[in-house]
Amino acid sequence: MSVAAAASTRSVVRFGRTPKITRHLRKNKRTQLPQPHVNVLTREFAPCRFEDHYHNTLQDNAMYMTYIHEHLPRPESRHIRLTYDPNDPYAKNRYNPPVGGSQLGKKPPPPSSPDTVIRLEKISVHCMVKEAIASKSNLLGLIMAMRALTGESYKAGGHHAVEGIQIVRGKKSVGGWIRPGVPVGVKVDLKGQSMYDFLGTLTEFVLPRLRDFQGVVLPPQSSSVNSPSAVSGVVSFGLPPTAMGLFPQVEVNLDSYPKSYGMHIHFVTNATGLGAQNRARALVSGFQIPFVRK
Repeated sequence: MSVAAAASTRSVVRFGRTPKITRHLRKNKRTQLPQPHVNVLTREFAPCRFEDHYHNTLQDNAMYMTYIHEHLPRPESRHIRLTYDPNDPYAKNRYNPPVGGSQLGKKPPPPSSPDTVIRLEKISVHCMVKEAIASKSNLLGLIMAMRALTGESYKAGGHHAVEGIQIVRGKKSVGGWIRPGVPVGVKVDLKGQSMYDFLGTLTEFVLPRLRDFQGVVLPPQSSSVNSPSAVSGVVSFGLPPTAMGLFPQVEVNLDSYPKSYGMHIHFVTNATGLGAQNRARALVSGFQIPFVRK
């Protein structure tokens, strides 16, 4: 390097100027690392096998199995009288519940069409640690395990809708051992490709290796079809603490976690109305989730 070039380099450093290559990058005040001047949004870098399985096979089968032919137009819904007159200025801002309830367990499903085919919207994984009531530091091991298990972090990949690992706090006092605002567990909502990746790991690595797991227990046949759980379109079941150590992301470094934790898994679908939970079970069973009736 010549003397003139070295002097020009020193002058750039001395006066705090940035080179031409990184001049369009702005620096973060905390880490002093260059950041791009545009929002970088990551995309899927590989095809998702379970997602392709749904669009190529399960979607057509689900529409065929749940199709209800209606040769006549549906009658208008029955008008439910309100408790207070909405035109009364004294009851304008008052909560006005309808007389007879919301009729949630009596509403029919939406008309069968390609737009209303049942699909999986998200998977919610919830874990609770009772020891976190005494010290919230007991949640650190669970948070690390959930991050390794799901691969989710806050606004990961530039997606602002990704909330990452969320801390669950108590909403009211229960039995004197839990208080409002006290952290008691964590949860994470999986959508998109990360949802199907978690589903594939669950069905291929975890459930076949659980000795005591025979399948998701179905309710008895005499159970009501109008209950809120039957019309919600959500399939839920729990896994014991030994199941967390069977995930490959955790099993490869199992000694790094203080203990194993049990979890509840909720498959949230877009099914609504009568028979919603049965349609949700039919969809989840297509992803190799077994069901058993005892």
